[in-house]
Amino acid sequence: MTEFLYRVLALFTSFLVMFTGAFASSKQKKTDFSQCKNVIFFIGDGMGFNSIKMAEQYLGKNLDSFDSFTLNGESKTDSASGPLFVTDSAAGGSALATGVRISLKSVGVYPSDIDAEKSYPMNLAELAVSQGKSAGIVTTAKTFDATPAAFSAHVSYREKSQEIHRQQSDSDLTLLWGMRDKNLDLDYTKSKGFNIIWNEKDMNALEPGCRSFGQFGYNFYFDNEEKNQPTFSEMTAKAIDLLDDDEDGFFLMVEAAHIDKCSDKMDEEGMSKVMDAFDKAIKTALDYAEENGDTMVLVTADHETGGIIKLGGKYVYTSTWHTDQNVPLLVYGCDDFIKNGEAIENCEVGRRTACVMGENNFPIEIKK
Repeated sequence: MTEFLYRVLALFTSFLVMFTGAFASSKQKKTDFSQCKNVIFFIGDGMGFNSIKMAEQYLGKNLDSFDSFTLNGESKTDSASGPLFVTDSAAGGSALATGVRISLKSVGVYPSDIDAEKSYPMNLAELAVSQGKSAGIVTTAKTFDATPAAFSAHVSYREKSQEIHRQQSDSDLTLLWGMRDKNLDLDYTKSKGFNIIWNEKDMNALEPGCRSFGQFGYNFYFDNEEKNQPTFSEMTAKAIDLLDDDEDGFFLMVEAAHIDKCSDKMDEEGMSKVMDAFDKAIKTALDYAEENGDTMVLVTADHETGGIIKLGGKYVYTSTWHTDQNVPLLVYGCDDFIKNGEAIENCEVGRRTACVMGENNFPIEIKK
């Protein structure tokens, strides 16, 4: 669909909400979740339950970090566009980030105000900054891709990369790291106080208090694939180390983008290797949380990709697109976030995360 058609869909959605109350963004009733100083929020883009099983089958080993969580539940992935339309990363990521269901292809905007002319919903990174915490985003996609954009921008259409980048540059993020793109206006980003970093050496040289915008190579998942480029787990560890300097705490979103991108091509080998790297990055965060305490580590997904099923004892792809399957919701460090086996809405994940951060009135509308 073109942007125009998605605008029509968003308009239809806003009328649906107005006249039927469908997909309303009412606040959760329970607000007494245990609070944590730090939140590390992992998103496996396209990761379903069977993505983990397929990777373990291919690799011939367990991905141990996924078995290390005290709470295991599920997230439902509907968007504001309704059950007839399977979600995308923009709507799925935005629901997790803002606690509000968003229309397909939109990023962090209400269906009834798709250009954010009057207001927009605050995201969790902005909430952290408003609380005096540091906030960062690490992704293996380009920095303006849908999932990192959901935690750092508010635009009508996910393909508006330059506008997303401008808003990210204008933000109060401490760090935003991802895959390089030659079309970005990095001079503007530098003018807003970010240091541009290009490789592992630059990343490791960063000191706490230094804001950074990472434009790394094209492969974060395998050692020595690109000269002097950081791996996914190294990026995660360094980001935590930098943000941990803030005595008020921090919020960090970490995305493994290529679970989706490999599954789009039914690439079992590639997806499995990405899941292996994701497992290592998650373990880095769990080790930090166990050592330091006062930290919630959450792992979920925006949607499932590939329709993976078990057939004749083997996990196989049945699709090259997104599905409406529920996705994993794993929590460490907050024992009352969910009940084991509980399935909650994706927007509820964002709302409960805000409660863990001390904000009981999320979602929050920002008026312009």
